[in-house]
Amino acid sequence: MKRSYTIVALIMLTFFVISFLTNIIGALNPDFIYDFHLSLTLAALLPFAFFIAYGLVSIPTGILLEKFREKKIMIFGFITAFIGSLVLAIWPNYLTAIISLFIIGSGMAMLQVVINPLLRTAGGEKNYAFTSVLAQLIFGAASFLSPRVFTYVVQRLSGEAGEKYRKIIPLGMSWIALYWIFAIIALIMIVIIALMKFPKVELNADEKAGSLKVHLSLLKKPVVFLYFLGIFFYVGTEQGLNNNISLMLQTLHGIDPVTAADTLGNFWGYMTVGNILGLLLLKVMDSRILLKLFTILAMISLSIGLFGSGLIVLYAFPMVGFFISVMYPIIFSLALNSVSEHHGSFAGILVTAIIGGALIPLIMGAISDQFGLTSGMIVLFLTMGYILSIGFWAKPLINNATITANKIDRDGR
Repeated sequence: MKRSYTIVALIMLTFFVISFLTNIIGALNPDFIYDFHLSLTLAALLPFAFFIAYGLVSIPTGILLEKFREKKIMIFGFITAFIGSLVLAIWPNYLTAIISLFIIGSGMAMLQVVINPLLRTAGGEKNYAFTSVLAQLIFGAASFLSPRVFTYVVQRLSGEAGEKYRKIIPLGMSWIALYWIFAIIALIMIVIIALMKFPKVELNADEKAGSLKVHLSLLKKPVVFLYFLGIFFYVGTEQGLNNNISLMLQTLHGIDPVTAADTLGNFWGYMTVGNILGLLLLKVMDSRILLKLFTILAMISLSIGLFGSGLIVLYAFPMVGFFISVMYPIIFSLALNSVSEHHGSFAGILVTAIIGGALIPLIMGAISDQFGLTSGMIVLFLTMGYILSIGFWAKPLINNATITANKIDRDGR
């Protein structure tokens, strides 16, 4: 298909909503623990329920996409998120939280399966690294806002101010209001997509999601498995940080909940700034070099955050967000540009790898219960170590477009 800026704009809006609904879990984690009386392992099962949905839903969605097309799948994804939000809003307890997050995660997985290969096609494959980082910028901006919305809602509904909403928001659980907000957002997106006239999207044969046989043949290729692990470890790293930054600051450093939530918001805000810098750097340097540089700096920042003291930790953790900002889009674009066919099926496999956001925090929670939060966080050095290795062994068939490369193409040299 020809480039479609309408489709690209819709994809960016969808990324914003996915992020807003997804990354609020980190800010809510201390409330889940307190209100539902959870251990760190039980608390880790909440993001586990959300992200395990990616492992169960992504590939089937990729297969169904061929029949039902993008618009119907996106509408169904938001309907699923709407239902999941209502479940927790109406019946707030630990069991319904598990069920709710699984349902919402299923809806988000459907959306990601649609929008990732669609972004590569609508924005142009040579620009995919750039548009992916732009999408990550939008993703980070929403994640920056969501903890602040959490803080505003909780403060606004605390005490007598929340009495008029008491029929739908339990006493002492003002954060439940967020799930009513999520339901409204999902409804708005359903209406926008339903009313929007989609241009006919003609994916190339290699961009369509194939049969189960195609998926199995891809899984036999070492490069597919290696990039699967890259996305797995990245999302595990991101969510391990998202779920534990606020908790660490409150329990280990005595930081008040509002400041802790703001620091988590800064983590995502710095990620947004990092994305802006990443967009510029991708126009002048190879994405593999940028991945290696930023990963090393992220590991240094994490070290300072874990083993530092005082106010420095309030800046170190957000700096980790700054440096991991380019990881997901670069790994995803390197992956799709490293195979010559079946990009739609490969995208479904890569989205499945988002289950790393379920398993890595669960492992961290179990270690933290036994040896303390700092020990659990050390797992992230291993996940980032693997991401660093990608910068050394990646050999894409198509390199990211840079100013120098474009000049060479124009000059014919």
